[in-house]
Amino acid sequence: MLGLRRAVAALRPAVASAAAMSTLLVSQPRYAWLRELGLQEENSGVYNGLWGGGGQVVTTYCPATNEPIASVRQASLEDYEETVKKAKEAWKVWADIPAPKRGEIVRQIGDALRQKIKVLGSLVSLEMGKIFVEGVGEVQEYVDVCDYAVGLSRMIGGPILPSERPGHALIEQWNPVGLVGIITAFNFPVAVYGWNSAIAMICGNACLWKGAPTTSLTSVAVTKIIAKVLEDNKVPGAICSLVCGGADIGTAMARDERMDLLSFTGSTKVGKQVALMVQERFGRSLLELGGNNAIIVFEDADLNLVIPSALFAAVGTAGQRCTTARRLFLHESIHDEVVAKLAQAYAQVRIGDPWDPDTLYGPLHTKEAVKMFLDAVEQAKQQGGSVVYGGKVINRPGNYVEPTIVTGLPHNAPIVHTETFAPILYVLKFKEEEEVFAWNNEVNQGLSSSIFTKDLGRIFRWLGPKGSDCGIVNVNIPTSGAEIGGAFGGEKHTGGGRESGSDSWKLYMRRSTCTINYSKDLPLAQGIKFQ
Repeated sequence: MLGLRRAVAALRPAVASAAAMSTLLVSQPRYAWLRELGLQEENSGVYNGLWGGGGQVVTTYCPATNEPIASVRQASLEDYEETVKKAKEAWKVWADIPAPKRGEIVRQIGDALRQKIKVLGSLVSLEMGKIFVEGVGEVQEYVDVCDYAVGLSRMIGGPILPSERPGHALIEQWNPVGLVGIITAFNFPVAVYGWNSAIAMICGNACLWKGAPTTSLTSVAVTKIIAKVLEDNKVPGAICSLVCGGADIGTAMARDERMDLLSFTGSTKVGKQVALMVQERFGRSLLELGGNNAIIVFEDADLNLVIPSALFAAVGTAGQRCTTARRLFLHESIHDEVVAKLAQAYAQVRIGDPWDPDTLYGPLHTKEAVKMFLDAVEQAKQQGGSVVYGGKVINRPGNYVEPTIVTGLPHNAPIVHTETFAPILYVLKFKEEEEVFAWNNEVNQGLSSSIFTKDLGRIFRWLGPKGSDCGIVNVNIPTSGAEIGGAFGGEKHTGGGRESGSDSWKLYMRRSTCTINYSKDLPLAQGIKFQ
């Protein structure tokens, strides 16, 4: 009898574990598609050519229901150390591969992502909470950046400059920096890594990725796709390493002198800490931080463009984009009309499950985000604002809040100058062009900005030195929805970084000015004689 009791007791942990597993969405038939991405009940969160992880187990949750999806075993500091060493070794192989051949491998990564675009987009919706079409669109961004990087792999290079010395050549040589650390945020768990990694790879760098802990499954799924391509090309998997983890791993990356460039996407508060740690070791950082973005609507604007633009910019991704419109400046002559039309448009937003194709607006990512939303609405009221639409939590499972419009606040109200990562739009009146341009620029951040007008002179003043001080300056389009061909990033407390298109590739490389003497003489620059 005693032996039987011991046997039953020994089985209890296994039975409890099995019961816990059965509550995970990945174990349910409805979510069997997660297996197509190689996901299981518990997943390894470290990849450096081999999968592993000795840190704590973190479960990620579906924001639409707050149900557990699956778990990921995070990296320990020992795992991090091993992965950095393997990534540095892998770089030696990768740097020797000609850039166009590196581009060919990146092209294959893009094709592999294409094949999984819908199922990976579904995972983004399930784990992050954005609607399905945005989840798919985010994967498409990574695919598009891969295509862009393929062409770039045959074009990167420096000029041949005229030398003032006879028999001399003066050239610029661009070489990879080495190991690029990439820390990404929850709101774009695929695309931001793609912007960085595709460009970094064709430049000849190895990458080490730490995604947000709350979207660890997406990090694992994307890395599995990349790892298969690297394996098929018989190059080291550690070229694209993964270390899932929290602040301890992020801090280690920021302080690690072996991290030749650290790209950080996240809040301004954390970004400042990262920047100081990297600067302390004279390292290089690329910062993509917060945005308190404004749309300015003049009296001559086409309201048929304004209403859908403001709606998309303020409500898209439930207000959780760094380019979300948080301030809407309306000329006093059209203020009441636009507010009424915008409230009508808000009332037509279809709210629901993010993976339902008819849904336009899903949940906030976490319960903490819901609390921040409520706190911001309360502060807006206390500072004199009036909620003309929304302002409340939606009574349904998950982290749903009403998209919200607040009017009546002054342009410099403290809450207006605070970036709340939630769907709250502050609508403000203005009279003159000069004052509203200044109000656009008076916040700490300088990411994205838009005006709506037909006045050609005003458009060019907006684009000029006394216009918007943001990194993204738009006319007659929303603040969100940037294209991959242009450099993405902003000024001031947004961090100054640039990713994706234009000449952003230069941030992932180091420049050498090279002088070659092919003559038999030794003339000095500036005609100096030293004899």
